Amino acid sequence: MRIAIVAESFLPHMNGVTHSLLRVMEHLTERGDEMIVIAARSGHLTPEEHAGVRVDQVPSFTLPRYPSVRVAPGGSRRLMTTLDRFRPDVVHLASPFVLGWRGLLAAQTLGVPTVAVYQTEIPAYAARYGIPYAEELLWQHVDRIHTQSTLTLAPSSAAIRQLEERNIDRVRLWVRGVDSERFDPARRSENWRRSVAPNGERLVGYVGRLAAEKQLEDLAALSDVPGTRLVIVGDGPVGPSLRRLLPNAHFTGFLGGDDLATVMASLDVFVHPGESETFCQTIQEAMASGVPVVATGRGGPVDLVDSSRTGWLYTPGDLAEMASAVRDLVGDDGKRAAFGRAAREAVRTRTWKSVTGALVGHYSDAIESASGSPVRMPKRRRSGRA
Repeated sequence: MRIAIVAESFLPHMNGVTHSLLRVMEHLTERGDEMIVIAARSGHLTPEEHAGVRVDQVPSFTLPRYPSVRVAPGGSRRLMTTLDRFRPDVVHLASPFVLGWRGLLAAQTLGVPTVAVYQTEIPAYAARYGIPYAEELLWQHVDRIHTQSTLTLAPSSAAIRQLEERNIDRVRLWVRGVDSERFDPARRSENWRRSVAPNGERLVGYVGRLAAEKQLEDLAALSDVPGTRLVIVGDGPVGPSLRRLLPNAHFTGFLGGDDLATVMASLDVFVHPGESETFCQTIQEAMASGVPVVATGRGGPVDLVDSSRTGWLYTPGDLAEMASAVRDLVGDDGKRAAFGRAAREAVRTRTWKSVTGALVGHYSDAIESASGSPVRMPKRRRSGRA
């Protein structure tokens, strides 16, 4: 199969979109599929190829308040030329918004089917960045993209409902994989724990971008949980203000690879307060590491966290409930261990190989629809669990 990937985010910027793409590309390459990536240029840092896949770079600029986000404006002619030369069977639109919209228009002109992956709730960011009046306008653009795509893939039951409530049809569930060999409880490091918590404190951690949409100011509610120390892993635009807000927390900066896996497994409880997550890959990574999760009961975490078995979901905005859930787990070694074992078992078989295999099935259905057959939609499962 020949697949053109139009990536709204790509290397060198590492986030959920980029991470998913890299793992998918790895397994598509193993299958023998041919690919091209079309991505925003980030100076000399964007690679011309990755793992043998050519990366066609288009001009872009950074957002003033979020320099790690690139926006690639312009018309679709350049993308149409690239696609026409490559002759893809399908165009994969990764978290499409600006560049993805151009990719969709180019693919439509060439008669190539598109699979749009809904991964980022961009309209919800508007209020967080001081422009709440723009939220509905942003949603209208999201509507246009996914209504016109051959098929839309959403990562959670909450995301599917969100899109269907906006009258977007042809939406299927496509979850994310997790590397349960890298993220493994065996990586827990007592030496690292002692370096961060010399008095034996329980470690309560967050891993991800330090950005307004993650609602990290809510973590201040954990400052008074006795016998704990907060660990913040990641970087981003709110990093400086967060350090001022949480002066006693341990900030590691950005971590990747084995370093991230070691720190993740060395936590006692993982906390994620963001209410705009369509999935939340770091929750899966914490669970694979045998770490119970406390997360807000909205969006992607609802599918991932089995409350009272693998962690706790709290009422969105109820920070007292969040702190109570953390106290419950750090104060009960037996419960914390049992939740951690159940968490790992819940995601252990969700491999990137199986997830990529499901993606190829969606590609095939989109391609078949381009030949005149309607996209066959599966029956909805009654359970909300992914």
